[in-house]
Amino acid sequence: MMALTIDIKDAKGAKAGTFDLPEEIFDVQVNVPLIHQVVTAQLNAARQGTHKAKNRGEVSGGGKKPFKQKGTGRARQGSTRSPNQRHGGVAQGPVPRKYDERTPKKMIKAALRGVLSDRQRNDRIHIVTEITSEIDSKAAISAVRQFSDRARLLVVLAHGEETSWRSLRNESDLHLIRQDQLNAYDVVIADDVVFSKKAITDFVAGPAKGSSAKGVGRESELVEVSA
Repeated sequence: MMALTIDIKDAKGAKAGTFDLPEEIFDVQVNVPLIHQVVTAQLNAARQGTHKAKNRGEVSGGGKKPFKQKGTGRARQGSTRSPNQRHGGVAQGPVPRKYDERTPKKMIKAALRGVLSDRQRNDRIHIVTEITSEIDSKAAISAVRQFSDRARLLVVLAHGEETSWRSLRNESDLHLIRQDQLNAYDVVIADDVVFSKKAITDFVAGPAKGSSAKGVGRESELVEVSA
């Protein structure tokens, strides 16, 4: 098994070592149609599906004729609740429904690997040793912004890094996520992905045996990422 070596930086930008990214996760062939299908399914699953329009049987009003049958020169109408009448019902309008799509686990895992590989090939995967050791938003933002000034930045933190999370959570142009919640959509919309050292280590290792956490790790431990 081969690996890709990238530099690890500390919070001030100095090199603090290297990290080996496994090729089976960060250097696979990108399947764009697959990524599109998985991302679309994820966005559809987030839809509430509570839209509703009243049909002619549900709108208020009587069922009488809006005007007499003959003598007006107009087309005959049978009800004020007809869809072609003002304040009438909607014909074939939306009704509550679920937009969930069945997405196999292998597709979800392959899509995530593909987008991570794309970011890695474009040098947009970064690792920082520790973002901050105390609640300090200015220092934390500086630590993650040292890698890129592009607009959309995804910061991946491990469980237990609460200080870093609290320091960054109110920054509007940063998106925070735990390493076991990483998914194709969040990576696709991000220009750069910044991992803490602990987060990338836990992500590559995969969830502990018997854990219900979701993420992508070694082949033998890969499980579904929530869509």
